[in-house]
Amino acid sequence: MPVSIESAAPSPLPPAAPLSHAQRRLLDAAGEVFAERGFQDATVREICQRANTNIAAVNYYFRDKRGLYTAVLRYAHEWAMKKHPPDLRPGPPAQRLHAFVASLLARVLDEGRVAWHGKLMAREMMQPTPALDALVAERIRPLFEQLAGIVRELLGGRAGEETVRLCTLSVVGQCLHYHHARPVIARLHPRQRYRARDIARLADHITAFSLAAVKGLRNGDGR
Repeated sequence: MPVSIESAAPSPLPPAAPLSHAQRRLLDAAGEVFAERGFQDATVREICQRANTNIAAVNYYFRDKRGLYTAVLRYAHEWAMKKHPPDLRPGPPAQRLHAFVASLLARVLDEGRVAWHGKLMAREMMQPTPALDALVAERIRPLFEQLAGIVRELLGGRAGEETVRLCTLSVVGQCLHYHHARPVIARLHPRQRYRARDIARLADHITAFSLAAVKGLRNGDGR
């Protein structure tokens, strides 16, 4: 069941302004605590102790615990986007699809990312909070619409919105499978690795698989 954060409406994400050193310390400490304990059990006191900062800093920078949690989700997402930005320069839709898939795979399979990022997002997926609404509306939905635009081009003008939506979700699902099912994959295929060249091969495969499926739907073979 969704976790209620003080039974309040989702906080809008704070403006994207340069972060001070104190803010970064707070966000990193909060990310660790929220990932370990979840929103409900995490305390502002523990977060500030880890950040070595005054407890009033949370209210000063983020208004309250709920605002801090929302900012932490955004912070983790922005960090991943800066490290692995999707290359969506003008080009053939198949090329842009590959770029999108490669970027998404790199973000979800990055073994060098901050340890708490993946754990926090996994917890948020299992127990979504209103903070996820803000992240989806302001960050994830625009990316999804970009991918949907690429898929729409590949399907052609006669494709219905449901087909576009399902195909877009299928592309995303293939990428996320390698993250969410990683423990199972490791047992089924112990030799599977996630180095840069392995991720590149996965991106090639998911792109080729998706293009073949789209071609079949476009030709009427998948109806």
